[in-house]
Amino acid sequence: MALEFNIGTKIKALRKARKLTLQDVARETGFSPALISQIENNNVSPPIATLSKIARFFDVKMGHFFEDDEEDRKYEVVRRGERRVISRVISKAGTGHGYTYEALSFHKQNKKMEPFVLTVSERAEEETLYNHEGEEFLLILRGTAEVILEDQRFILEEGDAIYFDSDLRHRLLSLDGQEVEVLAVVTR
Repeated sequence: MALEFNIGTKIKALRKARKLTLQDVARETGFSPALISQIENNNVSPPIATLSKIARFFDVKMGHFFEDDEEDRKYEVVRRGERRVISRVISKAGTGHGYTYEALSFHKQNKKMEPFVLTVSERAEEETLYNHEGEEFLLILRGTAEVILEDQRFILEEGDAIYFDSDLRHRLLSLDGQEVEVLAVVTR
């Protein structure tokens, strides 16, 4: 079984090391100070887009939040049961996003890409769009997804893929409320 992974502790450590307030982090991410506190205490988790903004704010790679503190490796093999699962993903409004993501790489440091498996379990009630630096690649592994890019909507079925600049406001949703599994590769 994949490991439930808490990134809040690392975010809190970065914030305290730089003597920043919750308000400082909130201003950068668009989340309220109360939600940042909830994230730091591992009660809820940020979406990937917000985690990317937090990483940029602290000038670390997104992988910093997943990697073990050990020497860098030239390669890594991650078995299905070894994935780092991020659940309880929360929106800026404080509501659940109905999805989890699993880090597929956490030993290789200073990566140029961050691979995840996203599992969307329901259709979110709100359609908040997110953006961040870098590029993103999505491959639908199972189910039917709706991807919103700015004011365009794309229906993607199993085997379909989309590649886009992450500074476009975007969102991945389940089209029909059924579970969708997606391979997502994000660059900073």
